[in-house]
Amino acid sequence: MRHPKLLSFTLWFIAVVQIVLGLAFLFAPDATGRLLGLAPAPDWTRWMFGMMAARFLGFGYGMLLAARDPYGSVPWIKAMIGIQTIDWVVTLYYVSAGAVTLTQVSTASFLPVMFIMVLLSNFPQQNKAGAAT
Repeated sequence: MRHPKLLSFTLWFIAVVQIVLGLAFLFAPDATGRLLGLAPAPDWTRWMFGMMAARFLGFGYGMLLAARDPYGSVPWIKAMIGIQTIDWVVTLYYVSAGAVTLTQVSTASFLPVMFIMVLLSNFPQQNKAGAAT
């Protein structure tokens, strides 16, 4: 790991973002949509937002674990790299399709790339003997 403090900070920051989004979509999906400048969504979307919130909260918890023990949480970190990659690709697709604007997607236009870069460049490595490096 080149910068363990940067990795730890990034994992804590990702955890906070995930937990805040999870709580927002679980307890205030309509207000969260309005805050993002989105048109009112059909009632059934609250069901999807609730399920999405559970995943945000679960991955927030996983990032808290990873921040405390990156070497013991490699699967959580790999999963978050995958999630951030999908988030960014989907964001680019819907912005380029005109379904949402850069203002609406806000930090989703750049945070995933920053997270991916930090997580990959500081990925916890183990040597052949299994010791952390």
